Amino acid sequence: MDVMNCKSCGSLFNYIGGEKICPRCKEKLEDKFQEVKEYVQEHGKAGFEEIAKECDVTTKQIKKWVREERLVFSEDSAITIECEKCGAPIRSGRFCQACATGMTDSLNNAFGLNKKPEAPKKPDRHDTKNRMRFLEN
Repeated sequence: MDVMNCKSCGSLFNYIGGEKICPRCKEKLEDKFQEVKEYVQEHGKAGFEEIAKECDVTTKQIKKWVREERLVFSEDSAITIECEKCGAPIRSGRFCQACATGMTDSLNNAFGLNKKPEAPKKPDRHDTKNRMRFLEN
């Protein structure tokens, strides 16, 4: 556990992990998130600039909530953010479906998770090693 200055207000606090802001600023930020969420629900076609102005929050913070998938806009909304890999417009998250699928496949191939299981080999009739044996009395 470290003691740090809050990135937002400058006060000292015990830093455990996550964003480097004090608990009081974290609570204020969560209240702002709820305010933005309610505004988006009421004004579904509002843009980033309008939301930021009406809710007194930065567009950067709104985009961060969208990337974290905490804030999602409806399909008829004109608001999109860019895929971090290819730049395609997306509604939430960090990557478009095509890039996410491609990265998943690449990781699965790297770890050998996409290999199909081999069919069991049929025993060779002439193989004496794997044949049934009988004991005589």
